Amino acid sequence: MKGVTIAIIGAGGRGQGYAEYAQKHPSEGKVVAVADPVAFRREKLRREHRIPAENAFADWRGLAARKKLADAVIIGTQDRMHTEPAIAFAKRGYHMILEKPMAPTAEECREIVKAVKKAGVIFAVGHVMRYTAYYEALKKLIDKGAVGEVMAVQHIEPVGFWHQAHSFVRGHWRNSKLSSFMLLAKSCHDIDILQFLIGKRCVEVSSFGALSHFRKEARPKGAGKRCFTCKIERKCPYSAKKIYLSGAHPDWVRFSVSDDQSPAAFKKALATGPYGRCVYACDNDVVDHQVVNLLYEDDVTASFVMTAFSAHGGRETRIMGTMGEIVAGHGTITHNDFRTGKSVTYDPAAKVKGGHGGGDEGLMKGFLSAVAKNDPSLIASGPDVSLETHLTVFAAEEARLKGTVERIADYL
Repeated sequence: MKGVTIAIIGAGGRGQGYAEYAQKHPSEGKVVAVADPVAFRREKLRREHRIPAENAFADWRGLAARKKLADAVIIGTQDRMHTEPAIAFAKRGYHMILEKPMAPTAEECREIVKAVKKAGVIFAVGHVMRYTAYYEALKKLIDKGAVGEVMAVQHIEPVGFWHQAHSFVRGHWRNSKLSSFMLLAKSCHDIDILQFLIGKRCVEVSSFGALSHFRKEARPKGAGKRCFTCKIERKCPYSAKKIYLSGAHPDWVRFSVSDDQSPAAFKKALATGPYGRCVYACDNDVVDHQVVNLLYEDDVTASFVMTAFSAHGGRETRIMGTMGEIVAGHGTITHNDFRTGKSVTYDPAAKVKGGHGGGDEGLMKGFLSAVAKNDPSLIASGPDVSLETHLTVFAAEEARLKGTVERIADYL
């Protein structure tokens, strides 16, 4: 298989993560260009992948203006910075991975899909859960009839109290006007994986949820505006000191605070930057808990819960059918067979390594293979299905805001 040449647009956490796959598997792909306005990140990726200086750009437009430099492009910019480069690079004939969510509005999602289909390029959305051994095993069990006919599904995304505080109260995705609403930013993965597992189209949705805790009205007496000067910081589970200085959380959390990880620079960034703010004194507006009720074809029902108020133990899914039940979570899958009375537990993720349970690697492997072989069927998160599940998310948010039941057909 010929190695696929790649340009990275956005050299932050997601761009760096996808680029690492090419570094580990040079026969499959090679990063040959990068665009990022932050010099530190741009230069870091350029050095690691030995990219010529003339192929490193501070603005993606500089790359798009040049003669085509690569077979494919990976767009890992912030949510509201997807549409313009996605359409531009599609027109230039670049195959593409577009990080989720595709775009902050339904119309922009439609425009992107229209552009990539018109250009005839291979296109994958970063719905990495579809590419994990865990969800692939779950899907195979369902498809071979392990539970008979699927009747109902319960799925929960326990975001985690510290993750919510980091990303959705203090961080990039805290405000829907700056990024997107919570269900789109964090949980479009989950609405997508429900359709993947059930294998039927969603018909209607309703939803309830609110920003109830991370707001000034819930601020404890005596709390300061910043954790470094707060008198009650030690009693607060959302303390920036606890989240960023304890070493209890993943490295990507610290790198969000500061590119410079030297102790002095990091502490200064925390003391003066957005990640050191009191969680009750931020400009956040996204919900901290939400439930979505979904009706699929053939009267299959599903419920999805997103909550900040958890220890971030991983997603959990219960699939209930006419002949059995599957209880999945924390990497294991337990099948209870009504016909035999037997219970079997599988551990498909036991030996899996890499980001998102191996999903990052799975997406890259499938995408690079699809480009090399010119075979879009190797993509599990292509334009049509990704658009449909994104539109389901927009319908669910509309239902939450208006207190209605929304028909998906009205969005397609």
